[in-house]
Amino acid sequence: MTSPDPISETNQNTSADTIVAISTPPGRGGIGIVRLSGLHAASIAAQLVSLRQPLEHGRARLADVLDAPGDEAGQCEAVRIDEALVTWFAAPNSYTSEDVVEIAAHGSPVVLELLLHRALDLGARLAEAGEFTQRAFLAGRIDLTQAEAVRDLIEAQTLTQARQAASQMGGALSRRVLPAKQALTELIALLEAGIDFAEDDIDVAPASEIARRIAELTPALTALEATFRRGRIVHDGLTLAIVGRPNAGKSSLFNRLVERERAIVTATPGTTRDTVTERISLDGIPLELVDTAGLRESLEEAEQLGIARSREALADAALVLVVLDATQPLNDEEHRLLEAVQGRPALVAVNKSDLAAVHGSTEEIGGVRALRTSALTGEGIPVLRERILELATGGAASEPGMLTSLRHHQSIATALAALRDAAQANANAIPHEMILLDLYRALWALDSLTGQTTSDDILNLIFSTFCIGK
Repeated sequence: MTSPDPISETNQNTSADTIVAISTPPGRGGIGIVRLSGLHAASIAAQLVSLRQPLEHGRARLADVLDAPGDEAGQCEAVRIDEALVTWFAAPNSYTSEDVVEIAAHGSPVVLELLLHRALDLGARLAEAGEFTQRAFLAGRIDLTQAEAVRDLIEAQTLTQARQAASQMGGALSRRVLPAKQALTELIALLEAGIDFAEDDIDVAPASEIARRIAELTPALTALEATFRRGRIVHDGLTLAIVGRPNAGKSSLFNRLVERERAIVTATPGTTRDTVTERISLDGIPLELVDTAGLRESLEEAEQLGIARSREALADAALVLVVLDATQPLNDEEHRLLEAVQGRPALVAVNKSDLAAVHGSTEEIGGVRALRTSALTGEGIPVLRERILELATGGAASEPGMLTSLRHHQSIATALAALRDAAQANANAIPHEMILLDLYRALWALDSLTGQTTSDDILNLIFSTFCIGK
């Protein structure tokens, strides 16, 4: 079994252990799976259950789960409490590249705990969070971006998130980085060769050639860095605060966007006394909507607290939807609100447009892009959804291999900064030995993206965010 550098001595020691975990979520269900991985996975599994046929790679075998272990001769005298399917994946043709056994029994916590504790008694060790996937990474079966995509797929809340994670699991991000890594490696080799032949007075890498090669590397990495805006939004989502005066129709618009009667709506101003939140998917983008209390001067304590929370939601939200009442002129509070959101990603919805003569569907109010809506009739709601999506993504399109985490972005940003330093050093006729330091820094940054030069501390932090059993 081969592993990418670096692998700590601890990892090398623990990979000899056979690990076990319940890989299905806690609770009752139709099926529950106990998974083992390691050198003794198959032998332990054979002692956990009474197999009806010998284990064979890639084939499911029927087995009985007994309420007590059998004797040494394998004759089971205990009572059968469940029937299971046992599948063995022989090394290296498994998820972890080790022997892996999955025991699929009925999803009874009692049965699964019985199998788990017996495996521990037979010498297995309880798997840590993400340890199965970490072993797959350490064995070189997947790189770090693919490992992180496994977690992202499990945690996906929208179909777009699942598609993005599946793309990363297939190596889309690694494939985008690979050409730049190869070209950078070739440039480093060229400069190293020039240093080796320096005594022979052979100039194998003139400054113009170095500048050309660095310039060719930059556009692809710059384009990749630009994907972080949408990739981060697809991965993490955004918060949209709906703010405005009382009775402007904020809760009604909130319900329209949520597509159900989530917030209470009455004709009495000030109905909403606290923030109401709901998570939706807008063309695959996770969006948390926050309906807020109407902004106005109030002497009532409960409403004052609600208004204070509204201002907090306004300050914290990534996007703002200001709701105005088309039947009422702007008041001082609304003028201050429009001034406060200028320069931020914001929209104005001129609501109740069915009750007033509002001309045109697109305009600016107080320097903020606006459109007319009617929460009652549904007028303008489709356009409002489109505008919110455009505001969220900045018009960036989805594409394979996007950067979806801050760690990804930092790796690419570091590589680009190192390449800029190398280009400047080359332009200033700095010796090649110094230029190489910048080029190696760029290469290490790209390697850290896929995990080839990632420290153990970072690896442990990443895999600790996984669920047990994966």
